[in-house]
Amino acid sequence: MYEVLPSYGHVRDLAARSGSVRPDDDFSMLWEVPSAAWTHLKRIKVALIGATNLILASDPDREGEAIAWHIIEMLQQQNALHAGIRVARAVFHEITEASIKNSLQAPRDINLILVNAYLGQRALDYLIGFNISPLLWRKLPGCQSAGRVQSAALSLICDREMEIDQFKSREYWTVDAVFGNKNSTSSKSGIFFPSHLIEIGSKRLGQLSISSETEAKAIEQKLISSKFEVLSSKTSHTRKNPPAPYITSTLQQESANKLHFPATYTMKLAQKLYEGVQLADGKSTGLITYSRTDELHISDEAAKDIRSLIMKRYGPGFASDGVRKYFKKVKNGQEAHEAIRPTDINRLPSSLVGTLDDDALKLYTLIWSRTLACQMEPAIIDQIQIDIGSFDGYSIFRASCSKIGVIGYQAVHQDVEAAVVSVHENDCIGKDAAYSALDILKEGDHVYISEVKPKQHHTIPLPRYTEGSLVKKLEELGIGRPSTYASTIKVLQDRSYVSIKSRILYPEFRGRMVSAFLANHFSEVADYRFTADVETELDNVSAGMAEWKGLLKDYWTRFSKHCNQASNVTIHQVEKMLEGKFGDYLFASLPNRSCPSCLDGILTFKVSKVGAGYFIGCNQHPRCKYIARTLYGGDEDNDGAEVDSQRQTTVEEPKLIGMHPSTSEKVLLKVGPYGHYIQLGEDNKSCSPQRASAGHIKDLTSVSLEQALDLLSYPKTLGLHPEDRRPVIIKIARTGFAVKHGKTMAPVPKGLQPSDITLEKAMKILSGRDARHTGRPKSKAKA
Repeated sequence: MYEVLPSYGHVRDLAARSGSVRPDDDFSMLWEVPSAAWTHLKRIKVALIGATNLILASDPDREGEAIAWHIIEMLQQQNALHAGIRVARAVFHEITEASIKNSLQAPRDINLILVNAYLGQRALDYLIGFNISPLLWRKLPGCQSAGRVQSAALSLICDREMEIDQFKSREYWTVDAVFGNKNSTSSKSGIFFPSHLIEIGSKRLGQLSISSETEAKAIEQKLISSKFEVLSSKTSHTRKNPPAPYITSTLQQESANKLHFPATYTMKLAQKLYEGVQLADGKSTGLITYSRTDELHISDEAAKDIRSLIMKRYGPGFASDGVRKYFKKVKNGQEAHEAIRPTDINRLPSSLVGTLDDDALKLYTLIWSRTLACQMEPAIIDQIQIDIGSFDGYSIFRASCSKIGVIGYQAVHQDVEAAVVSVHENDCIGKDAAYSALDILKEGDHVYISEVKPKQHHTIPLPRYTEGSLVKKLEELGIGRPSTYASTIKVLQDRSYVSIKSRILYPEFRGRMVSAFLANHFSEVADYRFTADVETELDNVSAGMAEWKGLLKDYWTRFSKHCNQASNVTIHQVEKMLEGKFGDYLFASLPNRSCPSCLDGILTFKVSKVGAGYFIGCNQHPRCKYIARTLYGGDEDNDGAEVDSQRQTTVEEPKLIGMHPSTSEKVLLKVGPYGHYIQLGEDNKSCSPQRASAGHIKDLTSVSLEQALDLLSYPKTLGLHPEDRRPVIIKIARTGFAVKHGKTMAPVPKGLQPSDITLEKAMKILSGRDARHTGRPKSKAKA
């Protein structure tokens, strides 16, 4: 008796232009309806004709509440809500028959407190984005945007890179040993087990206690001649509880770690599984519940089915005594939906082979196995620890091992259905023999040292973030909402702030510049602790404990001052700030920063006045136009992060090829914003020296003086065109040589040497299909 219609998310949003949020007008907002949303609104409006009830059943979080509020606001503006219609809000956290019926029996009004929290968050993000982004465009050309959550995530990545840059590695040594439990040197008798040195000379060893090879070798010599006995043997048992079911953030983390899927790809696959596929019976069926969720709850109906399958598949002792409920609070989670699980736990992964592609099947298997595990008994891990000491009390070694005592939920990892995603799950499996070797040793037993293994190590910095570890860190800090992490990482990539190589997130220099600029002029935006506090404040608004306009007013008072101060910063001040911050990186290959061209200037970091480039050049510009290194150029931006990164780390000084035989001027190989070129003579402010592009030469390291002089001889006139008597010339183009006549130009075919081009051959080339008109359009045509 009801018609169900989708809104396809928000039906309106803040207008994407300046002034859509007005702090001076009590934070009033200018809304705009996208053209696609009008279609959905019209369908709802038509469906309301003659209707008596309108039930709004969007998500129960603040975003969902805002969608319902927007729909009512727009329908009222369209006069679509006639007097006889009853508007109700239905809320349910799981898509089950019982939950939906219960929500329809207890409808409510729009929760304006949740709507206000949404308005506060939306206005805050708008004010940050639409005030910082224009400043970035002007102060750091080519840097496109800076949002609240995006900037905090970028700050995390760049701060970690700074830690890595500043890290000083230290040498240290460890000493391991292999012991045997019989006084025999034959490897065929007795049982051997590894151990590591934990105490020397009654002093507990720390990571850096043994700092040199000399110390390690001295300890080795002392140990070889020592006799040993077992000092103690301890066994313990640890309960390892099953993991909670997946929510959005944990699914992204596990998918990245186990399947090596990027967060955006994981969410794309999950959406496909949620929307459904056509099964063998011809029906289109959704395979998992909604994948954008922060809730750990599983419906009672689903839990009952899960436990039933566990008992059937593994035995009664594997299912937990009762339904396991998980209540871990996720920071900034809005708990709108139940956890991610299969819609039918009895639909085994093997039944979907051939229906799903390989990657979608892997993700489904990951969700299926985790859902089963969350309702199973804990695993019991047996652990044993043996301490072995020398008779003279000089040294103590420790050997330890663990094995699975009661397999519990880890039975899922041995299930053939989960084999594709359980390769690295069972670290304890197969260790029974090693455990038994230690278990037979008792206090006072004599053992002998079979082998001593000193090993050199160096301290390493914390690793760069992967998508999985970044998502985990953002969730720990409470930055943003877990359901937005994938899109946040994608924006950082799209802006060329971050690149991903072998699943590692590397900050590009552009991203590091943006992060440094924000940290210097907008410390609150870049401070991820502040960003997390904002989320907490918005949660307080959702709980009715704070007023949203008061929150905005407090923030805007401080933020607007930062905007005014940053707008008065000059490009020169930005250059100096970045040079001070990244000087070690920028000038790593330039120990001598004096200009090699004019000899008077100093090489400094500069922002190009044209385009979106950054370079290291002489501070005597425009008198001296020397460029030592180009960081970004129009071409480099299009080459991709990997090529760009390689170019950033290479600084090329002008190379002297030789002296001109007639004039004795220097013939130099140089590099500029558009690539390598040959130059005759030094830079001269009164007249430009003769130059020729060398971009088409593959091996620039072996350019001879003869080749360079030949390049400088171009362009050459081949003769006059027989029809108009205008010169036909051959010249150097960016990718090789070209023939030109008037406004017509054609590339010289590959394999044809330019020295072999005659006027007759040039005419044939110009008449070919590759010839093109190079003249500029007239101003009228341009307009």
